Amino acid sequence: MKAFLSGILVIVSAVALLVPIAEHRAFAQAPTGPQSGQPQQGAAPAPPPPAPAQEKKPADSGVTIAVEVPVVSLEVVATTQHGDILTGLKKENFRITEEGVPQTITSFGPSDAPITIVMLLEFSSRGYAEYFGYQAKYWADAFFPNLTAKDWVALETFDIKTHLEVDFTQNKDEVRNAIYHLYFPGFSESNVFDALLETTDRLKDVKGKKSILVIASGVDTFSKHTLDQTMKELRQSDATIFAVGLDKPYTNWLDLHGSRGSHIGFLQAENQLKTFAQETGGNAWFPQFDGEIPGIFQQVAAFLRHQYSITYTPTGGARDGKFHKIKVELVAPDGGPLTVVDQKGKKQKYQVYAREGYTATKGGVGD
Repeated sequence: MKAFLSGILVIVSAVALLVPIAEHRAFAQAPTGPQSGQPQQGAAPAPPPPAPAQEKKPADSGVTIAVEVPVVSLEVVATTQHGDILTGLKKENFRITEEGVPQTITSFGPSDAPITIVMLLEFSSRGYAEYFGYQAKYWADAFFPNLTAKDWVALETFDIKTHLEVDFTQNKDEVRNAIYHLYFPGFSESNVFDALLETTDRLKDVKGKKSILVIASGVDTFSKHTLDQTMKELRQSDATIFAVGLDKPYTNWLDLHGSRGSHIGFLQAENQLKTFAQETGGNAWFPQFDGEIPGIFQQVAAFLRHQYSITYTPTGGARDGKFHKIKVELVAPDGGPLTVVDQKGKKQKYQVYAREGYTATKGGVGD
């Protein structure tokens, strides 16, 4: 596979990508990264190839005008209030609206492609005894029991800069060994905004669903990009972010040792990580204790292995360069709200994880 560092790189659950047909065709012929794009045995068929671009031929002219048709793709997961993933859902159980306007689903199916994920670790010397760097290293190792032989993983770390430690590989021992050999954090800075944007930028050419597992405090020291710029860029990305915050055990330790601070900086950082995950269809966790980590990583893997792939063509064309709000709901066959019950027949609340929208490309006829 292509080297991840050369421009193809790799924290749930839903991906929205606006792709004009002309661009989609070219992208399909480009290097595919770690995934071949072929459906696995027993998996739902991949979405059909896009139809040829429509043409308008004026009766009194030989000029041909090509009309590019955009397609929005989503990866969606639904869970109960207790975190149990809802399986067995059908196409008619999903209702999608864009800016409040109902959309017609053009393709639907469970997605069981191998996981393609970047582990992005804050390895900085911040905190007492370089706490954040070593905690990220220690927690990250617990993710590997959730991966299979077919899954692809890459490892990046960041402090003042982003560092590629291991390119995409199916050799999990190679990545684990790289984590073990992270000895001394170099800087106290943690430029998480820059690290996320550099990672998503390199992921642009990796075909299929992909995700980022960021293990960090979420505190940004002095990235080149602002929070607003980061959010704008993430809305244009098709990578799902899962975030695991490092701050809770550290702030608990500070409180235990007489700290009287409000920890407002860490609270703000938590909110940022939550927003990054929510906007991209993923989820964020902020564990208090080491014992929570295995369960969290099991949930990350479960999200990625139980996604529904959904596509639709926006009714409005979506070639205006603006952000388009998407809402994904679960409905009963009659169009009413879907009722979910547990084994005892008790109604359960549920939550749908899907990208909240996308920024349309600007162009097309009439621009």
